[in-house]
Amino acid sequence: MSCPDHILGQMLVKLATRAHLDDGDRKALLALPCRVQTMEPAAYVVREGERPERSCLIISGFAYRHKVTVHGSRQIVSVHIPGDFIDLEGALLNISDHNVQALTRCELAFIPREAIQQLITTHPRVGMAMWIDTLIDGSIFREWVVNVGRRDARTRLAHLLCEVARRLEVAGLADEYRYELPMTQEQIADAVGLTPVHVNRVLKALSAEGLIKRERRFVGIPKWEALRQVAGFSETYLHLDQARSTLQPA
Repeated sequence: MSCPDHILGQMLVKLATRAHLDDGDRKALLALPCRVQTMEPAAYVVREGERPERSCLIISGFAYRHKVTVHGSRQIVSVHIPGDFIDLEGALLNISDHNVQALTRCELAFIPREAIQQLITTHPRVGMAMWIDTLIDGSIFREWVVNVGRRDARTRLAHLLCEVARRLEVAGLADEYRYELPMTQEQIADAVGLTPVHVNRVLKALSAEGLIKRERRFVGIPKWEALRQVAGFSETYLHLDQARSTLQPA
């Protein structure tokens, strides 16, 4: 069944910033069949080793992507926000090589992989937009590798807070660098390769310096430029210019 326009409209708005879409492309996107489902925190959206039958769009809520070692250690490799098209690779790859779980209560729109394959075949501009979207995801993954592999604990955590703030701001979900970060200290630790105790210590130090303010699940950044300097944060890898440069056809 087709989704209501307001649901797939989120995906349309985002993909329209990735490549120039004509009226036919837009109509085809809005006509995609999908099933809306609510998933509770910790529910699996994707399981490693399974054959993906669908891709999905986050309508509301947060999700995270992770890998688990043979010894049971978890590494979170990305966090996803409303408007993100997660598991787009599931439309083309035969086996999932990672897990995706709901971080909060999520409303998701699931789209059959066959529908995605047909869409990118018949509407190459949509395929280009999806390709660019996955390339940007890859760019963010690379930055996370650098974050875990080469930055110290203070810089790692500051960088994560800066990235989430900037992404949520662009998505219209942050208010002057104050936003919801619904991650436990254990989950933050798994994202930056530290222990929960170390994360707690660094968060307290950043708060004591006045670089962040914590209010339960909310984070405020009263000194954005100062925190950005601590993190060595450059938003180049988020490719926010892509939204501006692709609004008009080449």
